[in-house]
Amino acid sequence: MGSFFLVIIQGILFLLIWAIIISAVMSWLVAFNVINLRNQFVYNVVRTLEAVTNPVLAPFRRFIPSLGGVDISPIIAILVLSAARTYLVPWLFSPLLPLIG
Repeated sequence: MGSFFLVIIQGILFLLIWAIIISAVMSWLVAFNVINLRNQFVYNVVRTLEAVTNPVLAPFRRFIPSLGGVDISPIIAILVLSAARTYLVPWLFSPLLPLIG
């Protein structure tokens, strides 16, 4: 049961990392006029990704200044989430696995 929760949390963090990557790529495509926000599907995808990623990226954007118009907060967030997924989550679940089973 405990390993089930471990896999679920790691999967959520994995999907969040991919949402940040896709959101960054979509923002570049919109900025360079490769895709257009007037398309309803594109608009819905971009807004959904922003709604998912902005709560995660907001604390990083508060502390990391913009470097000449380049936002590096997604890179830092991906590094932190990857470290949390690889090291922190298993470490937190290791004492719970024998108890939960």
